[in-house]
Amino acid sequence: MTGSEDEDQVLLHTAGRAAHITLNRPRAINALNHAMVRRIDEALTAWEREPAVETVVVTGAGERGLCAGGDIRAVHDDARDGDGTASAAFWRDEYHLNARIARYSKPYVAVMDGIVMGGGVGISAHGSVRVVTERSRIAMPETGIGFVPDVGGTHLLALAPGELGTHLALTGAAVGAGDALLCGLADHYVPSAALPDLVDDLGELPVREALERHVRPVPEGELAGQREWIDSCFAAGTVEEIVQRLLAQGDPAAKETAETLLTRSPTALKVTLAAVRRARRLGSLERVLEQEYRVSCAALVTPDLVEGIRAQVIDKDRTPRWSPATLAEVTDADVERFFEPLGERELGLARTDMGRAAR
Repeated sequence: MTGSEDEDQVLLHTAGRAAHITLNRPRAINALNHAMVRRIDEALTAWEREPAVETVVVTGAGERGLCAGGDIRAVHDDARDGDGTASAAFWRDEYHLNARIARYSKPYVAVMDGIVMGGGVGISAHGSVRVVTERSRIAMPETGIGFVPDVGGTHLLALAPGELGTHLALTGAAVGAGDALLCGLADHYVPSAALPDLVDDLGELPVREALERHVRPVPEGELAGQREWIDSCFAAGTVEEIVQRLLAQGDPAAKETAETLLTRSPTALKVTLAAVRRARRLGSLERVLEQEYRVSCAALVTPDLVEGIRAQVIDKDRTPRWSPATLAEVTDADVERFFEPLGERELGLARTDMGRAAR
């Protein structure tokens, strides 16, 4: 791929006081690849030092969404045919970018219109100003492809009220605007028809004033009314017990949730539950990203990641053959292997975090 093609996939421009990042792969719902991650990071570096840039605004080209996630076809091919180093290098730069967005020194306005999933959550939900619309569909759907929520997703979901984050992490369910605000994945609701005017105003006004012109009361979501059974069922100590509680609940939505879980990768479910619980104890985003990097690298050498992407994205037969095939066959030792330290290959963010704390 040529440099100009790389640049075409992330469009950069400034207008007034705002600098704009537009993800520009609309046919792939702006899925992120390694070149795009590097280009965004370079732009943030330049704009941090540019006094004329007061705000950064992130949008996605096309009608379908901000970003459908990372380029998982490339991950599939690397895991199946390569040695995993390309995927590990992509994740290393992507997770560093996620941490950078969370600590960015200028307002970072993410317009989370339409589909925002996986890696799309990573470049938006860590921002300081997160705008959703009536079209927003936000999800971390990784367990459906034999993977585990990453890009700081387990950090965000660990902070959600009660067990809502556990529910979203395990099921991969997509939420709309109201539930995104409830779960702490977004800050403001703006009708999609008002987005062009909001983006224009961000070039002329301080962020707070621009938002005041366009923010509206958020429509009610669905999760608040389901909190009772979600919190009681997903507080269980194991995935098996979560499924049992859901089936015993008597609520049709709970039964449907149990059936959804039983279609997901058993290994991914157990690792995800452990990752979210551990994320609560780890605290900082940097430390959680360190953990996610270990988990992601471990997933590269397991059969479920390749099989899950094959079934959902490549062949689209939607019938993955998970290995192991049942929750009972996934042992504690199987899960623990995903969290083993990487030695010299560690992500390196936790050291940065400790240095910040020391200052």
